Amino acid sequence: MAPIVQLYAADALGVVEFPPACDLLQVLWCPRAHDGRWVLPEVHWRAAGTVGTVREAPPLPAGTPYGHVPKPCVVHPELITEYPSWDLPYPLWDALEPRFAQVEAETGWDYQYHLSTAPGTKLGGYPGWGQDPQWPDCSGCGKPMDHLLTVASSEADAAWTPFEDEGVRYESADLMLGDMGGIYLFECRSCPGRPVKDRFGS
Repeated sequence: MAPIVQLYAADALGVVEFPPACDLLQVLWCPRAHDGRWVLPEVHWRAAGTVGTVREAPPLPAGTPYGHVPKPCVVHPELITEYPSWDLPYPLWDALEPRFAQVEAETGWDYQYHLSTAPGTKLGGYPGWGQDPQWPDCSGCGKPMDHLLTVASSEADAAWTPFEDEGVRYESADLMLGDMGGIYLFECRSCPGRPVKDRFGS
């Protein structure tokens, strides 16, 4: 398993409630394809104080596809507000479309590209679906699962770059998932153990 994301509760900005007695989220995945899936992820919630000696990361197994494991990097969380894009119900989209057109005419901001879902790796919010939404239902209770995390092939683009970062060169994590897609992780916060499912989007 390859380490993908590690996030402390103190850096999560309250976006996702951590399980009781846990203050560390760790995501790993097998970087090889499994039954048509690009990667096989696992989510682990832990108490940071119980982590013992940190061992050296093992070398990647031979034959690991290029772009399936990020190079070591640091995440700088930023709190933003998102709105649904492809998840917006059609009747609501039809009702709001004149407003979207008005805002775009006045500001040049397109709703889907500039104002709905932020690109890049993110905790919570809405998945940045490239195609039709694929929200999974929990196998235990049957309810729609919550979006936990997106791990994306690329990060912020010009439309979502913070003002203070304009002109700053972002360093790539060297991910290439499918055709520059992302892995979306979902969890059920009602069932014991917070079961997880994943989806791929391009």
